[in-house]
Amino acid sequence: MTIRWPTLVLAAWVSSVGAALAAESGPVKIGVLTDMSSVYSDVSGRGSVEAARLAIEDAGEVLGQKVELVAADHQHKPEVGSTLARRWFDVDGVDMITDVPNSAVGFAVSGVAEQYKKPALLLGSLSTDLTGTRCSFYTAVWGIDTYSQAKVLGNALVQAGGDSWFFLGADYAFGRGLAHDAAKIVEAGGGKVLGSVFAPLGSADFSSFLLKAQQSGAKIIGFANAAADTTNALKQADEFGIREGGQKIATFVIFLQDVKGLGLKAAQGLLLATPYYWDLDEPSRAFAKRFAERMGRPPSWGQAGVYSAVAHYLKAVKVAGTKDGTQVMNKMRALPVNDFMTHEGRLRLDGRLEREMYLFEVKAPSQSKGEWDLYTLVKRVPGDQAFRPIAEGGCSLVAAPNASR
Repeated sequence: MTIRWPTLVLAAWVSSVGAALAAESGPVKIGVLTDMSSVYSDVSGRGSVEAARLAIEDAGEVLGQKVELVAADHQHKPEVGSTLARRWFDVDGVDMITDVPNSAVGFAVSGVAEQYKKPALLLGSLSTDLTGTRCSFYTAVWGIDTYSQAKVLGNALVQAGGDSWFFLGADYAFGRGLAHDAAKIVEAGGGKVLGSVFAPLGSADFSSFLLKAQQSGAKIIGFANAAADTTNALKQADEFGIREGGQKIATFVIFLQDVKGLGLKAAQGLLLATPYYWDLDEPSRAFAKRFAERMGRPPSWGQAGVYSAVAHYLKAVKVAGTKDGTQVMNKMRALPVNDFMTHEGRLRLDGRLEREMYLFEVKAPSQSKGEWDLYTLVKRVPGDQAFRPIAEGGCSLVAAPNASR
C-alpha cells in the first residue's frame, strides 16, 4: 500500500491539534517535584504533597473538573528533574510544577517550563539568579531565597556586633550563592569576611571545614547550607567547642524540623529568618492543625508554601477561565496573594513573591510550653526590605516588560 506524504502530514497535524485540545479541555493537573528520600525529604517530600492536596481540596472543582495531583522524586539531579518535567508537560498533561528543593534542579525545571510555557512555582530553589539573570516569565520563587536570608539574619547579627565572618557552605549553586549574598550584606554593614569553605551536599564529616572556620577567629561562622547538612555541621561544631569558645553560628536556612531534631538545649539562642511559623498567629495555627492531622506534626515553611503556591495558582486559573500558562501567570501577578502565611503579597515581574518575613529566636528549654513550641518572634521585616529590589537583579523581563510571549 502506498501512503502519500501529504496524508502523513495531515494525520500528524490532526493528532497534534487533538492532543492540544485534549490538554486544554482536561482537568487541571499539578506536579509536586520534590525530595522523597534524601537530605530535604523531612522538610519537603510527602509533606509537600499533602500540602498541595489540602490546597486542591480547598479549591474544589476548577474549570468544572476535579484537580489532579502527581508527585515524583528528582533525586537532586538536574537531568532527572528536567526529564520528569518534560514528560509531565509533554505526555502526562501536567499544567504546573511546584516545590523543587534544590537550586540546580530548579534551574533545569525553569528552562523546561519556559519551553512549554507552563508555570513553575519553586519553594526549595533558593538561588537569587532564578529571579535575576536567569529569570523566566513562567517561573516564580514562592519561598525564601539567598538574599532574604542574608539580609534578614545577616543584618541583625552585624548590627549586634558580629562584624567578622567565615562561611561554611554547601558546594552547589544554593550554598555558594547564599555565601556570596551574605558576604555582600556583611561588608555593606561594615563587617569583614575572613574566608569560606564549601562541603559536598550530604557530607557526613565536617571536621576539616569546621577547623578552618574555628582557626579563622571570626566572630560569626555562617552556615550557608540547609536541612541535614546544617544540623550535622552544628552538632559537630559543638563537639569542637566552637560556641563554647565564644564564636557564634548563624544558620541561614534552618527548618522547624531541624530545630526539633537538635533539641532546644543544643539550638537555644539561634536566630533564624522564615516566612512562616506554625504558632505565629491563629491562621497559622489553624493550617498547622489540619496539616498535623495528616502528617503528625506542623509543616515546615516550605510545605506551608506549597499550599500557598497551589492555592494562588488555582485561584488564578479560575479567574482567568483557562489553563493557558501565559494567561495564568499574568493573572497570578495581577492578583494579591492572601492566605494564612501571606498578607497582601505580590508576585513581581521578575518572579519573586514579595511578602513579609520574620526573625525568630530559638527558645531555651525552660521557655517552651510544648513539643513544637520552639520560637520567639524578634521582629517582622516588610517584604520590600527583606527581598532584593527588583531593579538590582538583572532580570531581562524588568528591562523589557512588554516583550511578546
